[in-house]
Amino acid sequence: MILLRFCFFFFSCIRSLLTGLYPPSSGTIIINGKDIRTDLAAIRTELGVCPQYDVLFNILTVREHLLLYGSVKLKCMQNNILCFIVLRLLNFNFSTLSGGMKRRLSIAISFIGNSKTVVLDEPTSGVDPCSRRSIWDVLLKYKAGCTLIFTTHHLDEAEVLSDRIAILQRGQLRCCGSPSYLRETYGQGHSLTLIKKVY
Repeated sequence: MILLRFCFFFFSCIRSLLTGLYPPSSGTIIINGKDIRTDLAAIRTELGVCPQYDVLFNILTVREHLLLYGSVKLKCMQNNILCFIVLRLLNFNFSTLSGGMKRRLSIAISFIGNSKTVVLDEPTSGVDPCSRRSIWDVLLKYKAGCTLIFTTHHLDEAEVLSDRIAILQRGQLRCCGSPSYLRETYGQGHSLTLIKKVY
């Protein structure tokens, strides 16, 4: 495991730049060959976002959430999105769902419309270990078809889900590379010394 303190993998401001909420002060961002300064509308049709806090409504059912966000994105809801949620829950009201199911719904919304790039801001925050693991399984299944950019405070999560990890500290990029490269370069590992006492 990589032993670094006070490290963050991305900040909310990075997500805001990637999604076009704030323009870059200098330079630009290229997403799927499109410049965020000139092609923002086209980028948003291919971009999915899951914010750290669920943007969901108490009066809507699960199905209504998917249809609402699908219509906002102007694309048809894909059937494969439903694997995130147990089908029998589609007609349940949002307020009756557990924390893990609410988080899964937010993640499902970010994948609507075959998003080619998905930005996930701490997708497993506030969920129990069992739900966290099932979210990992879903992200591992769908990462082959798109680019996932996610933030996390959990080093084990970054190691399991990532092909590349970028570590920021106090707004500065400290290191970037594959999990194995970072482990070999910065990992201290563990050592165990056993002493046999002779009587």
